[in-house]
Amino acid sequence: MKVIIGSDHGGFNLKNKIIEYLKLNEIETEDMGTYNTDSCDYPEIAKKVCYEVLKEPELKGILVCGSGVGMSITANKVRGIRAALCTNEYLAKMSRKHNNTNVLCLGERVTGAGVAMDIVKAWLTTDFDGGRHEKRVSMIEG
Repeated sequence: MKVIIGSDHGGFNLKNKIIEYLKLNEIETEDMGTYNTDSCDYPEIAKKVCYEVLKEPELKGILVCGSGVGMSITANKVRGIRAALCTNEYLAKMSRKHNNTNVLCLGERVTGAGVAMDIVKAWLTTDFDGGRHEKRVSMIEG
């Protein structure tokens, strides 16, 4: 498994904690920025991560900003991306089981690091149910 990850300045610290967590769990990561807490434009980072995720079907992406909202809006504008802003494990699991999400969005200012790691774990370890959800997911693309 490989995770493409990125954040803006508001999500920089949580992004780094997630990278540490992923590495401890022997999950390959690719950090698409930002690389410091200087103000930057989150849409640029979100698009970089999303276009990278689309290169291979098994890739997953994680985006972090202050609230997670800006990243999720931007990510969902990229055709082929199904991003979910998750604030708990249940949402993370359901976004994978029913919506086959390929990008997880988190907010550093609204989600503590411990909860964020639980969300990441739940999201990465939950498979898509397929079945009746397959049709619905295909409808998303139009």
